Amino acid sequence: MKADSSQDQSSGNPGEIETTLENSIRVWDIPTRLFHWLLVGLLIISCYTGLTGGFYEMDYHMLSGYGILTLVIFRVLWGLTGTHYARFREFLPGPRQIKNHLTSILKKPHQGAGHTPLGALNIFIILILIFVQAGTGLFSNDDIFTEGPLASSVSYETSRWLTGIHGVNIWFLVACAVIHLLAIALHQFYFRENLVKAMLTGNKTVKDIDVPLSFFREIICAALVLCFSALGVYLLINY
Repeated sequence: MKADSSQDQSSGNPGEIETTLENSIRVWDIPTRLFHWLLVGLLIISCYTGLTGGFYEMDYHMLSGYGILTLVIFRVLWGLTGTHYARFREFLPGPRQIKNHLTSILKKPHQGAGHTPLGALNIFIILILIFVQAGTGLFSNDDIFTEGPLASSVSYETSRWLTGIHGVNIWFLVACAVIHLLAIALHQFYFRENLVKAMLTGNKTVKDIDVPLSFFREIICAALVLCFSALGVYLLINY
């Protein structure tokens, strides 16, 4: 939201001073926020149950993995069909954007409402790593009492190879999660921007346009996309 100040008639200054007004707008829709916090919860469950490795823990580990895979598929589809700021095309960074952001990262906060270029890049990497983690888990086999629902559809050697990727990939995912948390801390304590609150309420005070969100589109369309994602995962693991 921009507003141009008029000329200062009293001082006789002929120059025009353009100011950009900060505007409190609703950025993150309900489906995006629910996806974020559900994913955080399921990732914590998966990490805990995967590291403890008990019989019952592995049952919960597999169930949380199915939920994570469903959420990732939902986010990809929502990134193509969702609301304005949730769409990938609105925050997919280019090389020039990343370069400019790197040169000014400590000088001034990001002016847009959505993710920063580096933040968006990290989000894409995290989504890819989560998809790899959940996907390889479907074919995993621990040689004890747990195997993924698709382990029997590949050779034993392939299953063990994918199990190895499953065990290594999680640490790349943890590293990206730590970077994500450090970035949140940087915005909180250096730029005085509360990103956690924004992901809870959906609102941010930024220098950007306010794009109205449709409650009908948020709830109905997101529910349909989620059902489609869940059905896809159900069919995958059962048939």
